[in-house]
Amino acid sequence: MNVVPPTIENVRRAAEAIRAGGVVVMPTETVYGLACDATQDAAVARVFEIKGRPDENPLIVHIGGLDQLERVALRWPPIVEELALRFWPGPLTMVLPKRPEVPYRTTGGLDTVAVRVPDHDVALALIDEADRPIAAPSANPFGNLSPTSAWGLDDAIRTQVELVLDGGDCALGLESTVLDLTGEDPQILRLGSVSRGDIQAVIGRPLGIVPPPAVRKSPGMYRRHYAPKASLRLVERLRPGQAGLTFEGAEGPTQVLMPRDPVAYAANLYSTLKRLDDQGVDEIAVVVPPEGLAWEAIHDRLKKASAR
Repeated sequence: MNVVPPTIENVRRAAEAIRAGGVVVMPTETVYGLACDATQDAAVARVFEIKGRPDENPLIVHIGGLDQLERVALRWPPIVEELALRFWPGPLTMVLPKRPEVPYRTTGGLDTVAVRVPDHDVALALIDEADRPIAAPSANPFGNLSPTSAWGLDDAIRTQVELVLDGGDCALGLESTVLDLTGEDPQILRLGSVSRGDIQAVIGRPLGIVPPPAVRKSPGMYRRHYAPKASLRLVERLRPGQAGLTFEGAEGPTQVLMPRDPVAYAANLYSTLKRLDDQGVDEIAVVVPPEGLAWEAIHDRLKKASAR
């Protein structure tokens, strides 16, 4: 079994594998990532192959801090430093003009790069030890649920990597928010763990959300994504015996009572859907969550997961 605890020795082993062009799985505060050296074209190509990911879909590059941004980004507006001060380390990804050293394969053929600083000790230790910017899309087959624990990994992923660093359950359980800062006005490309309201409070203006289809400067811009194996349907309430997620009156092993707090709901969403998948249900019904900025990313994931 290649799932190991994140000891200093194992982090060093993972870093050596990354420098040598290998692929490992690392934990972050959002979801587990399929990690490689973002500047090695062949390593990035292997990540795309393992995931079955379309070539046009850019990867997020993870760095150790704002002082490393110049490794991957050519330039950036002053607002980047304000956003980094507020949200880094953390689940905010910023899209900026890329440096020539970042291969086009990493950026989906674009002149922009998506970059963030993860808020997880193991991820930061791996970045530091490897001394490389690390590309790390979610460690799942393309379009499927993102894993929020090492043991939630699909065998098709786990068996194709050199090492899996088991950092426990992810604290947030939902991917990062992606913010495009290459145009005149910032735009959200993907809703995520940082709310639109929190970003608006820093930049001091309303934020638009880029609707698909558009040039995909970010992961997560496909109509169907983040989906369990079972079909997913949004409902007003669960019927007796119907498998799904609800806010009240859960009955039986396939009905799950979900938290009314959006942060706790997000942290449990993927793992709960996977648990129902593992029970072999054919359809998962999800009671529609409340509205509001704090629930936007959850609505986005459920909408994509239920798309036909």
